[in-house]
Amino acid sequence: MFLSILVGIVVVAIFVILLLSMKDKKKSGWIQFYAKGKDSGFSFKEIELLHKLAVKTKLENPASLFTSQNQLDTCIRSFVRTMRLSGGNDDKGTQDFLSKLYDYRKKIEMEKPKIKNGISNSRQISEGQNLRVLLEGTGVFKSQVVKTTNQSLSVSRPSSGKLSGTFSWQGQKLSVYFWREEDAGYVFDTEVLDEVFSKGIASLKIAHSDSLFRTQKRKSIRLKMHKAAYLYPVTNDDEINKIETRPGLKCFLKDLSDSGCAITIGGKAVVGLRIKIQFGLNNATVCMSGTVRSLEFNEEQNKSVLHIEADPLPIEIRNLILGEVFGMLPEEEEDLPFRLLGEEAETVTSELSSEMPTDTVRDDSDFLAEDDEDIDSIGKAM
Repeated sequence: MFLSILVGIVVVAIFVILLLSMKDKKKSGWIQFYAKGKDSGFSFKEIELLHKLAVKTKLENPASLFTSQNQLDTCIRSFVRTMRLSGGNDDKGTQDFLSKLYDYRKKIEMEKPKIKNGISNSRQISEGQNLRVLLEGTGVFKSQVVKTTNQSLSVSRPSSGKLSGTFSWQGQKLSVYFWREEDAGYVFDTEVLDEVFSKGIASLKIAHSDSLFRTQKRKSIRLKMHKAAYLYPVTNDDEINKIETRPGLKCFLKDLSDSGCAITIGGKAVVGLRIKIQFGLNNATVCMSGTVRSLEFNEEQNKSVLHIEADPLPIEIRNLILGEVFGMLPEEEEDLPFRLLGEEAETVTSELSSEMPTDTVRDDSDFLAEDDEDIDSIGKAM
């Protein structure tokens, strides 16, 4: 009898110890979660919400969402889904919190080695890298890395009407600029050692440089895409976020981020032009206004790629774009090139048709298949 009572007391004692241990472990886990959340810049209220999300999504180690991109993505997707189901898209506090989550998500992405680590000398430049070559007193020319060795770089020989047929590059001092994908812009000075044929291409052999100047680090994650859009000139800065109902100049988005985009248009453009891009995203119409900071013009195809720095975006639009960039939007999103904007304009198109040029709206099949309206004319009209 005494032995049975003793065994019972031991079993109860073990149970109590285990229960207290589990509580201590749970308390310790919450303290660790709070500490990591505080170090990551979140408030106590935000950390509580993140903990609920971690529990809801059944993360084995809730604190891992502060260090793991995949775990954080799981929580953000859950939060976005809850927002959509509850109709909380218009709530400022909710949008502010989502924006903070996206900023933290961007921080994790940007700190990945492939983005964080730059290069220190020209021997690390990849073959095929596009270049801009400045010849002082003459101009800036396009070029491309054809071949790289430990001794020198071979780059395609620039051609331009500015240079005579007898012009010699040998011995010329050059400044070379290039943008390294997912990294930054670089500049270095060099000298042309010789004019050669490399891989069957007329090339310049230029000296390597161990002093690369890193001009700009990318602050945004850009998503490659090919999405139809409309382009409009900005004539009034008070209406940069206003949805346009008239179809504009057709273009295509090449990439998109919360700080800008790149588009392809038919015709030429000018740096410094203020424009607005309008497109459909997740069944919403998005306006992004900004300034053309650089461009690439293909003379043979009569097309331009414009790199646009965006004006500050409304928080709802910024969150929508970042949701697309990070893949947080629902998979059932309907992608309707030109149609979404076209439907919005349908009610007014018939009334405006007599006022608009006949080539303002065309079938997508012949867009970029022929000479388009020259965007220069838009710039000159502003």
